[in-house]
Amino acid sequence: MKIKLFFILLTVFFINTKAQDYIFGKVISEDNAEIPGVTVINIRTDERVPTNRDGHFMISGRSGDELRFVKNGYERANRKITNDNISAPVNITLIKAATLIAEVEIKKEITGDIKIDSKNLNAPRKVQKLKNDLAIYMSRRSDPSVLAPRPGEFVQPVTKGVFSFGKIKDKWDDVDLLNYLQNALGNEFFEELKIDKSQIQHFILYILRTGFERKNILKYGYVTEADMNRFKNAVLNRISAYKTP
Repeated sequence: MKIKLFFILLTVFFINTKAQDYIFGKVISEDNAEIPGVTVINIRTDERVPTNRDGHFMISGRSGDELRFVKNGYERANRKITNDNISAPVNITLIKAATLIAEVEIKKEITGDIKIDSKNLNAPRKVQKLKNDLAIYMSRRSDPSVLAPRPGEFVQPVTKGVFSFGKIKDKWDDVDLLNYLQNALGNEFFEELKIDKSQIQHFILYILRTGFERKNILKYGYVTEADMNRFKNAVLNRISAYKTP
């Protein structure tokens, strides 16, 4: 009997440690503007998803994972995921990368002396070569070097991602639908069902992940009255399961 109990507990522990969840959040700039097109990378799984036009993202993961946020023109940011991030949005602020200020060239007037004027008007060969080399370097794409790990950072072997971020032809993704449902129904709808405000988006995502049909909604970017009634029925049918530990 003790041996059976031990194996049951071991199985439960294994399932819990291997359980995957979804992490969602928003990426903004220093002036609180949404940043679309940011590449969000789960370092453990190497899954990569982009932020949508409103800066929102959703990626599979679990507590202990590390997310990396990359976009040209911004400093790269990393975030360690905790249990709190599974139940609440992850908000990231990216800082713009420093840019070089254009050089102001001060030209000297022509003196009429060939030796002096040739030195003033013609840059030395080493300087000219350096400028040419820099121009070639700056014209190259920098994505591979931006995504490369910094010294001392852990690098996870490349594996296939387990979650794709919608079809290209779809007008909406799950984050767009999540935001629409929350705005259309209002926080009061969920709070009357004893769902805390901080848990509303997580609860909506739970409904979408547990079989709510939304193929046409994502394709056309439109929610009909029938779709809204289906969602309300799904909420009432699954809220008990959501609240059950």
